[in-house]
Amino acid sequence: MSNQNQEILYVYKNKVYLNITNKCPCACTFCIRSKKDAIGNASNLWLDHNPSFEEVKEAVDSFNFDGYDEIIFCGYGEPTNSFEVLIKTAQYLRQKLNIKIRVNTNGLGSLINERDISEELCKNVDFISISLNCSNKEDYLKTVRPKFGIKSYDEMLDFAKKCKKYTDNVVLSVVDVIGEDEVEKCRKIADNLGITFRVRKYNGSAT
Repeated sequence: MSNQNQEILYVYKNKVYLNITNKCPCACTFCIRSKKDAIGNASNLWLDHNPSFEEVKEAVDSFNFDGYDEIIFCGYGEPTNSFEVLIKTAQYLRQKLNIKIRVNTNGLGSLINERDISEELCKNVDFISISLNCSNKEDYLKTVRPKFGIKSYDEMLDFAKKCKKYTDNVVLSVVDVIGEDEVEKCRKIADNLGITFRVRKYNGSAT
């Protein structure tokens, strides 16, 4: 690596994660990165720069994947903020390893990239987990604090619906800190869309 602050690959709860960017259009009130610099076996997930595909490839090539069955694009940023690197890396992983590939995303990748990325993303990974986190756009704006404003919530749901057209392996997730009533409202939204629902346990990190 070119410097000491490029922790691209880390392990948490026996899962392998790829930290390919620190950029994110959101500032969630519960975001782990506002509380500490790393999780899992990483010491510092704050990157000096967005890693190139070559840097990510080097991190992948130097890791022993024996015993791991899934690799997840999820770090201290929104992975679709580095979409070209995400896609190239996913394609490389499929060539190199027999391992499932998941993306944890806020669902705003099409806004970030100013084009519909849903089909390309779905065709290059195995699972997509989209953060729902609120049952309405007003609370979403206050809790997730997206830079794109009030339209972000509907865009996120539209992204989920588009992904559902290309793969059944889509999940809408929430963090349990939003409360039981809100969790159940979100569950109904996912059910109405025919998308799997997941509640993530918040214990300093919700992955």
